[in-house]
Amino acid sequence: MPKMTFIERDGSRREVEAPLGLSVLEIAHKHDVDIEGACEGSLACSTCHVIVGGEWFGKLAGPTEDEEDMLDLAFDLQETSRLGCQLIMTEELDGLVVKLPAGTRNAS
Repeated sequence: MPKMTFIERDGSRREVEAPLGLSVLEIAHKHDVDIEGACEGSLACSTCHVIVGGEWFGKLAGPTEDEEDMLDLAFDLQETSRLGCQLIMTEELDGLVVKLPAGTRNAS
């Protein structure tokens, strides 16, 4: 089973099982990680914003225009920011590390 690591807002690291085909948002909810996902993954908010570890960012497919539009609304936007609902777990992402931003902004 692939794994991924969430870096919580307090800096602690939590490694969890990350089933293939699930989004980072779904994996977070499965393991009670504090990511809101107010729109339930429908790409209508930015509350599942995560900051992808730099070494992993280049392995991801680029964001869609819709995702970029939603990211513009995200709190604590970083160079490697993505929406967790748009990151789908694959074998290549086994070991993925994402950090939770300092906070969220729900503009929906």
